[in-house]
Amino acid sequence: MSLYAIGDLHLSLGVNKPMDVFGGGWTNYVEKIKKGFEMLKPDDVCVLCGDTSWAMSLEESLEDFKFINNLPGRKLLIKGNHDYWWTTASKMKAFFGENGIGSIDILHNNCQLYEEAAICGTRGWLLEGEVKPEHNAKITARETMRLRASLAAAGKAEKKLCFFHYPPRFKDLVCRDIVDVMDEFSVKDCWYGHIHGSGHSFAVQGEFEGVAYNMISADYINFTPQKVL
Repeated sequence: MSLYAIGDLHLSLGVNKPMDVFGGGWTNYVEKIKKGFEMLKPDDVCVLCGDTSWAMSLEESLEDFKFINNLPGRKLLIKGNHDYWWTTASKMKAFFGENGIGSIDILHNNCQLYEEAAICGTRGWLLEGEVKPEHNAKITARETMRLRASLAAAGKAEKKLCFFHYPPRFKDLVCRDIVDVMDEFSVKDCWYGHIHGSGHSFAVQGEFEGVAYNMISADYINFTPQKVL
């Protein structure tokens, strides 16, 4: 059994918004995702770090989640900034159950255990200069609260792993509240997505202040889940 992570699948099997229009690495990306998952075994776990589907509602997302459900392994969902279909955990779980989607679960205000490790995380937030400070403060406080709840739910787990959609660090920007919570709970490794195209060159990779940062946007890792454990 192994643990993997990938972000930003941007599926649009139920809506007309395919990423193929961007060309380059996104050409035939759905087939690339399918091929990338071929290495996973049925008992493996893969964290999907947000921006999973372009659908605007759960109903529109059905074909995307059927596709994901048929990929090998158990999948854990984190919310991304383009996951407009996202609703309450109870509604999502009911929707998955009603449609025979049994290999997908949700990582939101909770944690999932994997052997001796705890899988924790939240959407996070990227402190971009053009956003109003009040808006930044409100969302950062909410995401910090969710991360803290997720890490607290891990209890005495030997190792706590953090997964985000937004990078806690990007260029010279740092979401200090998120980073401080990771430090408080002795997190040593985190994974994130969100960054595409020319932004790849500004992604923070490697260890900073005792935490190893790993970017796993699908187009950055050639649509192949990255092994975590």
